[in-house]
Amino acid sequence: MTEDTPVEAARKGPLAGLLVADFSRILAGPYASMLMADMGAEVVKVEGPAGDDTRTWSPPLRGDVATYYLGINRNKRSIALDFADPDDRALAQELAARADIVLENFRPGSLAKFGLDYDSVASANPGVIYASITGFGSGGGAALPGYDLIVQAISGLMSLTGDPEGPPYRSGISVFDVMSGMQTTIGVLAALQHRNRTGTGQHVEVNLLSTALSGMVNQTSAYVAGDVVPHRMGNAHPSLFPYEPLPTADGELIITAGNNRQFANLCKVLGVPELADDARFRTNQDRTANREELRPLLVERLRTRGRMEWFRDLLAAGVACGPINTVEEGVAFAEQLGLDPVVRVGEGDTPSVRNPITFSESPTRYDLPPPGLDEHGAELRAWLSAPRPQHEHGHDN
Repeated sequence: MTEDTPVEAARKGPLAGLLVADFSRILAGPYASMLMADMGAEVVKVEGPAGDDTRTWSPPLRGDVATYYLGINRNKRSIALDFADPDDRALAQELAARADIVLENFRPGSLAKFGLDYDSVASANPGVIYASITGFGSGGGAALPGYDLIVQAISGLMSLTGDPEGPPYRSGISVFDVMSGMQTTIGVLAALQHRNRTGTGQHVEVNLLSTALSGMVNQTSAYVAGDVVPHRMGNAHPSLFPYEPLPTADGELIITAGNNRQFANLCKVLGVPELADDARFRTNQDRTANREELRPLLVERLRTRGRMEWFRDLLAAGVACGPINTVEEGVAFAEQLGLDPVVRVGEGDTPSVRNPITFSESPTRYDLPPPGLDEHGAELRAWLSAPRPQHEHGHDN
């Protein structure tokens, strides 16, 4: 890799100059490596001969590639390697030896036979940040399959999702895979800061179940700190009211009143200011305890007008609210706000969702579209087969 001036490096992103060897597949790992790639890291996506499974997770498709794959693999270069082949295995080991960051989500222990486990990689590259993502950790849960849906079930999330009288539901996205990808990125960046101070690399481990229990925040806290087992409440909130969809004349509107002032403003706009002084509804605790009495009083007024009229007037009064949109409408709303949610990646102008982080000095990049399988194999094999420049001999400082 060539040396850049500080200005040139900033233009390439805050992680410019870092090499990521990405041995992960499906969602959590590729999402983490895409976040790092957007921030300027050079990411080499190592795939098996058949490619990442998500290439074929369809419909929908763009051309002949699944949009699932396209959503989490921009700004990367692909090389297909068969670890069972000695030559390919040697190239994988060489890539890991040159990398600042190695990312993998294989079953714990399964990479040891290929010399690609943490101990093997760190012996050749002591400064490496080696990140492992598993479903249930590398101890007692090592053999358990780490699918997001299973973690949603086992963690308790599904017991909280759905109508109180109906069956449990999964989240509409693989929420713990995405959150684990974010946690992995946080862990890697923290480990890089540690390496910058000490010169020492380390093994960063993230598992979906721990991510789930942490990410369920108030619900897990209700149990561990309050000895209360939460239950399904549909769209209601266990500790706030109103904080849910409420029907209007032409559809539902999410309305939230997180404090007494917001509730008073809500009542004023609805034309029932006296409710804010009603002893049954004076505090959040009162409103939550008496929600079954309060809800019909609010709905009676809401049904007199359409949701977008209420949306406009409630926002103007400082009451947080919002319509329940389709994904198409959600993207359109972000465009209306000037958030530019869709970016065009590479020369082929592949549409993709913008990285959510904005940097004032070192902007994210959208240079490379999601790669075809082994699209960069020839150039990467040539690079890995050539002698390393002196500054690429590991990161042992």
